[in-house]
Amino acid sequence: MTDNTKRFFDVPRGMAQLLLGVNVLVFALCLSQSGGANFSSEMLFRYGAMYSQALDRHEYWRLVAYGFLHANPIHLFANMLCLILWGGLLERRVEALYFTLIYLCGLVFGGIVSNVTHPGPYLSVGASGAISAILGALLCLRVLGKIALPWNFFVINIGLNVMIAVSAPRVDWQAHFGGFVAGMISCACLDLIEKTTAWWLRCKFPEFVKMNAFIAFGIVLTYCWARPVVDLQQAWVFPVASMVVGLVAIKVLDVMLSIKKGLAAVVLVFALTNAILVLLLARLFDQALVSACLGQRSSTSAIAGALAKACENIDLSVSLAGMSVLAFTLLLYWPQFARGLADVGFVGASLRGERGRRWGV
Repeated sequence: MTDNTKRFFDVPRGMAQLLLGVNVLVFALCLSQSGGANFSSEMLFRYGAMYSQALDRHEYWRLVAYGFLHANPIHLFANMLCLILWGGLLERRVEALYFTLIYLCGLVFGGIVSNVTHPGPYLSVGASGAISAILGALLCLRVLGKIALPWNFFVINIGLNVMIAVSAPRVDWQAHFGGFVAGMISCACLDLIEKTTAWWLRCKFPEFVKMNAFIAFGIVLTYCWARPVVDLQQAWVFPVASMVVGLVAIKVLDVMLSIKKGLAAVVLVFALTNAILVLLLARLFDQALVSACLGQRSSTSAIAGALAKACENIDLSVSLAGMSVLAFTLLLYWPQFARGLADVGFVGASLRGERGRRWGV
């Protein structure tokens, strides 16, 4: 299905707004700890900047962290302006989860390309790879005939990026290029996945189902990797087992959504799952929780006092946090839950019909 909209701008949506807010918040936190608006290399390195030996030292977390750091206000403004101008256009077409995946692919691949192609020591920060991925994904959608943006939109924006990369010596053009390519490839792969899943899934998943399932699966994978429940000596065991479990979970959700009142049941499943995820995270970071609680004993602030009270019984506090997350999930998904409770069979039919109407992303 082609989006015939030819406008150059769309108001940023949920994930684009969230990413914008996180980037601004991180910059404000750095600003509060810096003596000026131009941050030192030492501070940027400490908080997650990419550098020449990051991958050799297995500091893979920097492939994401560096994208939320910016060197100065102009750097932040330029990237966030592009996120505002392009993010709404992409998220409106591919929705929140796929937008997030494309953004992360641009960050990671842009960081990898930058690391591989830099001949010597370097320090890199900024969301440029992820922002370029958004533009690359929009170009992919245009080539696939999914959107009707005019070609001069891409000529202007790509041309401006090339001019900036050539004229400004400190611009990490490798991250721009890597992110742009990653955006095109990831968008094409997501389109292929959507077309493939049409053969074995009945329903078009609501966005909250896709996003919550993705977050839950990621947390469970992290927990199982850190606290293995099966023998991981053979490299193929973990990815194969993860893929099988993931496919089974997706099919179960598909069947649930296709039956009467299944949408309400899915909301309840996610509420319980999210509560359990709190317990998993508490076990995963148990040492960090203990260290944090020990650190609160020497503080006298009101917030520290409340945290110290929670630390008196960590298990109880974690259980209360899980119950709070359960209640928050029900509140957040209440419109979908109410729709599911009132369902007499139309919800499943509409989701099946939407799967048939929309081919690809």
